[in-house]
Amino acid sequence: MIELRTERLLLRRWRDRDLVPWAALNADPEVREHLGEPLTRKQSDASVARFLAEFDERGYGWWAVEIKASGEFAGFAGLDRVDDGLPFTGVEIGWRLARAAWGKGYATEAARAVLGFGFGALGLPEILAVTTAGNLRSQAVMRRIGMTRDPADDFDDPFAPEGPLRPNVLYRISADTPVSAS
Repeated sequence: MIELRTERLLLRRWRDRDLVPWAALNADPEVREHLGEPLTRKQSDASVARFLAEFDERGYGWWAVEIKASGEFAGFAGLDRVDDGLPFTGVEIGWRLARAAWGKGYATEAARAVLGFGFGALGLPEILAVTTAGNLRSQAVMRRIGMTRDPADDFDDPFAPEGPLRPNVLYRISADTPVSAS
């Protein structure tokens, strides 16, 4: 599995020691605010098994994000195929960090590394990002890395229940768009 390194982060293969902090992150209602109900430990562990299998199968997916200076697990970042049943197709970028890692620029730093991998190593022509209309923090990261939104692409997530998780926004960046450094 390929590792990505930034100034402060290591995006790496998942380890057994990541399961406990990953489960804690997924059980945090504030972290899950724009994702749905908190996950059980069993659901959280199953997600890691799925991440590893998908990465091994296709050569990309969700990396565990580690803070290099401390070795602390911070969350995940990576690429995934857009789910079937959505009104578009492609590969999307994403991230999820523990609250202790918020506000430090880690999501932006990890996302830039992931974009570089997607456009460079994978040769993707475009990368997408999706979040709820109310997730302003993630939308700010999307803009910081150079992604743009056309409101005409916004959609209701057919898998989400009625309520604040249903309205979603779609951001895009193409391979010929410079990844923002600021």
